[in-house]
Amino acid sequence: MEFERARLDIDGPVATLTLNHPEVMNAVSMEMLGGLMKALDQVENESNGVRCLVMTGEGRGFCTGANLQGRGDNNGGRADAGSALETAYHPFLRRLRNLPMPFITSVNGPAAGVGMSFALMGDLVLCAKSAYFLQAFRRIGLVPDGGSTWILPRLVGKARAMELSLLGEKLPAETALQWGLVNRVFDDAALKEETKKFALDLANGPTVSLGLIRQLYWESTDNSYEEQLNLERQLQRTAGASSDFKEGVRAFLEKRPAQFRGE
Repeated sequence: MEFERARLDIDGPVATLTLNHPEVMNAVSMEMLGGLMKALDQVENESNGVRCLVMTGEGRGFCTGANLQGRGDNNGGRADAGSALETAYHPFLRRLRNLPMPFITSVNGPAAGVGMSFALMGDLVLCAKSAYFLQAFRRIGLVPDGGSTWILPRLVGKARAMELSLLGEKLPAETALQWGLVNRVFDDAALKEETKKFALDLANGPTVSLGLIRQLYWESTDNSYEEQLNLERQLQRTAGASSDFKEGVRAFLEKRPAQFRGE
């Protein structure tokens, strides 16, 4: 399915959402965000049977941040550089956060600026060896956005988050792996196939519980211990009422692989 600057390919239970503007290394425009939102409508449409979402970039890059063409020429006026965040970026990021299924980012090249923020939204972040991350905002006199000031210190600590943001230095994929920022790094030629393996494994799993697991971890960073215990109890009740739980128990007792249906 083709959308504005975005493409969605559904292969069985796996959907691959591709940022599709390779001429500018998939820099994000309002048109692209509109296309991505329409693609997510299809991902969340139960009739399409999607149980795992992969996001990647077309061509040599994952996403090099916001498309700056036409920016900075406001003739001395005080343009609100944050307005697009509220109206376009934040709704997209919230939809990624609230997906009811596992979400993988397959970082096939540079992930800079808000592109880095997009990449780090993945439940699993898989990278090509040639990929790198860049907090590029300071290079144009802006502050990090796309939720990066929330997620970075939680992944790598305040010191490294500040270093990345204040110095604006490239972080190679291998170093990102050492820092705990990403989950796996593969040879460039192997990334697509390795991503497919992870996506199929998740898509064929108990996707009701996998979706609830991602909800628990997103909520945990802002919850107290008691609040998290209560949420675990609430979501365990939901998971325990699923057909996948019944199938998992039957398969365990019968000593056979479970056949989960995501129900």
